[in-house]
Amino acid sequence: MSLLSKIEGPEDIRSLPAARLYDLAAEIRREIIETVSRNGGHLAPNLGVVELTLALHRVFKSPEDKIIWDVGHQCYVHKLITGRRDRFRNLRKYGGISGFPSPGECEHDAFVSGHSSTSISVALGMAIARDLKGEKHSVVAVIGDGAMTGGMAFEAMNHAGHLQKNMIVVLNDNEMSIARNVGGMARYLARLRTDPMYSRGKEELEQILRKIPAIGPTVLKAVERLKDSLKYLVVPGMLFEELGFVYLGPIDGHNIEDMVEMLKKARSMSGPVLVHVVTVKGRGYSHAEKNPGKFHGVGPFNLETGEPKNAGGAPTYTEVFGRTMCDLAARDSSVLAITAAMTGGTGLTEFARKYPDRFFDVGIAEQHAVTMAAAMASRNLRPVVAIYSTFLQRAFDQIIHDVCLQNLPVTFAVDRGGLVGDDGPTHHGTFDLSYLGQMPNMVVMAPKDENELRHMIYTALKHNGPAAVRYPRGEGRGCPLDDRLQSLPLGRAEVIREGGDVALFAVGTMVETAEKAAEELEESHGISAAVVNARFVKPVDSGMIIKYAGTTGRIITIEENVLHGGFGSRVLEVINNSGITGVKVKTMGLPDLFAEHGDRQVILAKYGLTVDEIVMNALKLSGPRHVKVQGRRLSISGGNRLDR
Repeated sequence: MSLLSKIEGPEDIRSLPAARLYDLAAEIRREIIETVSRNGGHLAPNLGVVELTLALHRVFKSPEDKIIWDVGHQCYVHKLITGRRDRFRNLRKYGGISGFPSPGECEHDAFVSGHSSTSISVALGMAIARDLKGEKHSVVAVIGDGAMTGGMAFEAMNHAGHLQKNMIVVLNDNEMSIARNVGGMARYLARLRTDPMYSRGKEELEQILRKIPAIGPTVLKAVERLKDSLKYLVVPGMLFEELGFVYLGPIDGHNIEDMVEMLKKARSMSGPVLVHVVTVKGRGYSHAEKNPGKFHGVGPFNLETGEPKNAGGAPTYTEVFGRTMCDLAARDSSVLAITAAMTGGTGLTEFARKYPDRFFDVGIAEQHAVTMAAAMASRNLRPVVAIYSTFLQRAFDQIIHDVCLQNLPVTFAVDRGGLVGDDGPTHHGTFDLSYLGQMPNMVVMAPKDENELRHMIYTALKHNGPAAVRYPRGEGRGCPLDDRLQSLPLGRAEVIREGGDVALFAVGTMVETAEKAAEELEESHGISAAVVNARFVKPVDSGMIIKYAGTTGRIITIEENVLHGGFGSRVLEVINNSGITGVKVKTMGLPDLFAEHGDRQVILAKYGLTVDEIVMNALKLSGPRHVKVQGRRLSISGGNRLDR
């Protein structure tokens, strides 16, 4: 019987002979590699923290002690040894366990995480709560060096150093976030890892000085007086110590014994302690070690070759965006690209290679990226900020205050708009049409296909104000790409199919679904449905909406976004303000909740964003009739009731 099969909870890690922990680590790696090769997921981050996770659970007693995982990309090992081993094969599948920490799933998950740089704030909040309640447990935050580039981490460290609460921060230093880390923090940590001068501790320095005959104590006093200059040259971790933390490390993050001793030492200290652990991202799987960025987050892949399964389809929206950016930069020297530690993820690798002076990776710092772009735009440059929808939420205030308020021409390339599938609620981009659409001066577009994406990026760059282009994860529709780019008329929708009985106004990914529904309505039910590609969520095409409200009297809006404040809400406003009466409107979108993880098509079906649901809604609006939908006899009464 394998060791892993005997691990029912963290207490089994503490009772296991120390020599067997490395055997367990090997089994855990095999389980993670095999599962992720089938299901997809975050491979390289988890392979890098196997020994670290075992050491943490060896020293701390979860769930009484709180272990908080920053981002959550590295929580698979934790899940395997905290009672979820039997469910691990369904990782990220609909109805299975989440790929991120989820307190509702297990008591050992102390806090939800899916966005970076939050763990130290969480740990401090929990330490304050512990002390106010008179409790005695430990609080540990595990944060990567990539997440340490986020300003929120330093805001929390600054406050923690001031309060001097007992808490431990484990800095998992693997030189990577998703892409290789950039900036001053990355260089500082590299010095701690590699510079011999930085391997000396304060105690060692003091011992050496005290041994110098006669002058030693005097020199030591002089050093103390000059600490603000000299200690920066010889003491490791001084940046963290100036923030009020005791610094321990760096230590080998794959040596369990050393980590256990260091964590015990940290637990015995008063005040905040930072333990610097150096790990190898992707450790134990050669393909991931050689290319940790590629294997940070992956779809299903071949175990032997490391190559993705089901490759070779249409180019992704992300790839088309990257190609378009290179084309536009070749024509216009004012075009710049900005990303937040996601060069490859946003499709900008080739742009960065071709135009290094016009490419800026700011690290995990979305707020800074947006405000920096605003300043660039104020000086007659044309910055394009490429950030995933869910991460752009973090810069909400900067978009309003620094971009929209000044009506500056910043283009937002909003990748991963809509449901992203297996990554779940922390990563779904289902709020962007609402939160961007409420901002004065902002133009919001969503393409029906990858070719229209190209024209929308061009349109945004030609627009003399802020504009956002929102597009989905994954492959495009496989349509031909125009070489000649054109600017789309601002706020003008596109009629794809005429119809006189009902009008389907669809946004982005839902246009193709609406087209199929219109075909079904015509062929099976004799209903003539117009299909309108909205293109612009803001400003909406009021003229087009009023036209079809008058000619059909029936409108259905379809969007892969929450209904509150989305495209459908804007259509209702237009009709209400127009004074037209008697119009039947059905808005289709996502309800007021956080959609779960799972296959995108499964989630779309659960919330009714399918051809069948559009057809049935159109039939409801069209009045009483008997129809057949895929072999089922439906009786539809009036406009609101459906009997099966």
